Amino acid sequence: MGEGVEWGLHCCVTLAWLTDEGPVSIRKLATWFDLPQEYLKKRLQALTKAGILTSTPGVRGGFSLARAPERITLMDVVVAMEGTEDAFQCTEIRQRGAGAVGADAEFGRPCGIAAAMRRAELAWRRELAAQTIADLMAHAPSAAERTRRNYARMRG
Repeated sequence: MGEGVEWGLHCCVTLAWLTDEGPVSIRKLATWFDLPQEYLKKRLQALTKAGILTSTPGVRGGFSLARAPERITLMDVVVAMEGTEDAFQCTEIRQRGAGAVGADAEFGRPCGIAAAMRRAELAWRRELAAQTIADLMAHAPSAAERTRRNYARMRG
């Protein structure tokens, strides 16, 4: 999983805390997290395309949440950043080479490794789909006030 997922989640939480401030510029978000502005912009554009963020053009423009934090799951962000493809890709190497000789009957069903990895991925996806940006916010209440206070200084 790419670092863009972490960046996207942190930006979503920060934007949720700064909802009353209106759109937050890409420059301010990049400065906030000490990230490269152009790369962060590409990551946030993926969230905008997915309907998680809105982008407002212009001098007073920037990014904001497109929907309430309670309606944005961690899985929504992961899918927007990484796509829907499974993390584990079974290439059926068991069907190649000397180890495949005489095992034709076994190849009619997925191997135990592929089945175990699929179960783990489904559990991971369910867990991420069950947690929202609002849940993350609730786990860091002191960070909300610090974010608002420091952002006000930044706007200064």
